[in-house]
Amino acid sequence: MLMPAKHVKLSESLLGLSGFVLTRLNKPKTIDLLWREFKAASESNEYPAYHSFENLILAIDFLYLLGSVKVNNVGELHK
Repeated sequence: MLMPAKHVKLSESLLGLSGFVLTRLNKPKTIDLLWREFKAASESNEYPAYHSFENLILAIDFLYLLGSVKVNNVGELHK
């Protein structure tokens, strides 16, 4: 789900996941590294919801469409 609704927490939406991705992009990172960081945050309850790898890709696509993230020459994401 892209947007939170009446019965969906922000952390369970792609909008919330997109916010998490933005907080992790303090330096250029690959998608694989972002996925590993998300899994670690999810397992340690730092991020309170489960998302699949496909949801991470959708969140990155959403941020790219907004112009919030760019891709450099070696395929890393950055703000």
